[in-house]
Amino acid sequence: MFKELLKVKADILSSIERNSVMIGNRNPMVGAGPEAHYWLYPEDHFWTDSFWAGELWLSYMLTGEDKYKNMARMRYSHCQKVLDTPLWMDHDLGFRFTLTAVADYKLTGNQVARELGLRAADALLHRFNWNGNYLVAWTAGSNGKEHAEKIQGKIIIDCMQNLSLLFWAYSETANHSYRDAAILQAETSMKYLIRDDYSTYHTYDFDTKTNEPIGGNTFQGYADESCWSRGQAWAVHGFAQLAMITGDAKYANISAKLADWVMDHITSDLVPLWDYRLPSHEPQYKDTSAGSITASGMLLLSEYFTRNNQETQAAKYKDFGVRMLLALREQYDLTAQEDAQGLLSNAATFVRLAHEENKDYLANGMLPYGDYYYYEGVLRAIGFTHRDFFW
Repeated sequence: MFKELLKVKADILSSIERNSVMIGNRNPMVGAGPEAHYWLYPEDHFWTDSFWAGELWLSYMLTGEDKYKNMARMRYSHCQKVLDTPLWMDHDLGFRFTLTAVADYKLTGNQVARELGLRAADALLHRFNWNGNYLVAWTAGSNGKEHAEKIQGKIIIDCMQNLSLLFWAYSETANHSYRDAAILQAETSMKYLIRDDYSTYHTYDFDTKTNEPIGGNTFQGYADESCWSRGQAWAVHGFAQLAMITGDAKYANISAKLADWVMDHITSDLVPLWDYRLPSHEPQYKDTSAGSITASGMLLLSEYFTRNNQETQAAKYKDFGVRMLLALREQYDLTAQEDAQGLLSNAATFVRLAHEENKDYLANGMLPYGDYYYYEGVLRAIGFTHRDFFW
């Protein structure tokens, strides 16, 4: 098993090196389709802008080779433009700047990167509703989204991955407002996005006038009361992050219960369907990105339990996380295909929209975040726990 993971690591690095020339300073958005293993790119920006850069920083962490660092830094003019364009900013500032500026600063001490990261953390903090105790997910008026009365009261489970930017800013500045906002968002997510059985809502709405809760619903999942598998994955990984950052066992226990729910509902091949409660008459698309995020989250959770001398729990989540990674390797790994620009096939980004607009690449293709977490998960699995990952 360990030798196979070492081979996966080597194959991933070879793929990244091979494709870096073709990708250049662009930011992959989504694969072109089930059989078209090349990237499509946004016209100007997208929330996925950071994941290829994150792979480059992982490669630099792994090898120390300056070419990866230099390629990742080529994106800083774009990062500056994001921060200078209000309608381009949403809660995903955490994704965008943790895997670019914060990664750089943690690995190299680059002060330019530090300033970029702190600017992004400030912008994210300014999205926090202190009366409602939540981070506003989306920006009204951007990308044709609904009016402010709907958008400005919405939280989404994905935001659990963005809180580490606020914790990092707190660690750099000792400004408690960063940490307070992150903790309050996590508590709100626990209360409203996690159901009693430890499945999750994708989104939850609050009344923008009173901040009173309205109800949970989905944007990318099958139905409001189903369980979008990538949302569950964000929660597993996000609460494990919180446990590692804060040392609070409460968050580890939440992550573990979310992970246990996955174990009880995942298909026997250990690769999630795009929704865990998908009816059998619907197309059974897989989502390998949900698989890689979940696997990496379980390995992160295992690290927490190891550090706290809870060896039984640590072994449980490490074993399942590794098995999920090896299932992805066996069935959907693209690294041996010379023409493939990504690492994993069969990722579902937005199945309902794919059907509505006849865009099959949204239901079954490559995704840059699936690739990033696959790489991160493999490095965690082979023992890179002594390294300071970017979260």
